[in-house]
Amino acid sequence: MTGQLVLNLPVRVDFSADSFVEGRANAAAVAALSKWRDWPRAVMALIGPGGSGKSHLGAIWAQQTGARITDAAGLEACLAGLPFGRCLLVEDVDGGVADDALFHAINRAAEGDIPALLLTGRTLPVLWKASLPDLVSRLRALPHADLDEPDDELLTRLLLKQFRDRGAPLRPGVIEYLLPRMERSVSAIRILVDRMDKLALAGQTAVTRAVARAALDELPEDGDPE
Repeated sequence: MTGQLVLNLPVRVDFSADSFVEGRANAAAVAALSKWRDWPRAVMALIGPGGSGKSHLGAIWAQQTGARITDAAGLEACLAGLPFGRCLLVEDVDGGVADDALFHAINRAAEGDIPALLLTGRTLPVLWKASLPDLVSRLRALPHADLDEPDDELLTRLLLKQFRDRGAPLRPGVIEYLLPRMERSVSAIRILVDRMDKLALAGQTAVTRAVARAALDELPEDGDPE
């Protein structure tokens, strides 16, 4: 049997609310973001390792609140054009951000100009680089919602949803084979399932343990997807 030609199309990242899978690892963060009107001084930090789903959950929050989204590098320019009463999501703040811009954003939230300000990062706010003493004190007091590393239950549900969305037939035992061997992140699941789906299509077979083994062997060992 000859292999089937598979087009190497880019994987579409779906940040819709319908595609988000909840579990114990993200339940607390989901609850905290849903109560954004009650955040102290209208600011919250969303903290989690790379690939834990910060961008996805942040995008859902932004859609629900009508928030504008910017990365840390673009915060100053974003603030200059941000209208009164608009929520704001700033991603990857711990990657480096201008002290003045972040201090200004936090103050605008506290004053009610920004109804809710969500900041994301991989590390706790107290560890974010800041030289302004007033900003340092605000970061130390900043409340945060944490995304934990996905547990086996959440990983299983995420994998099954990815296969189901693609219409990829799955043989028994594949999930159990993957769990102890795969990178435990939401973004890694998208990449891995995409590779398994393409391998299965090329071989005109269901997704089997052999397909899973081949996909794992082809993935880079030093990736750090967000």
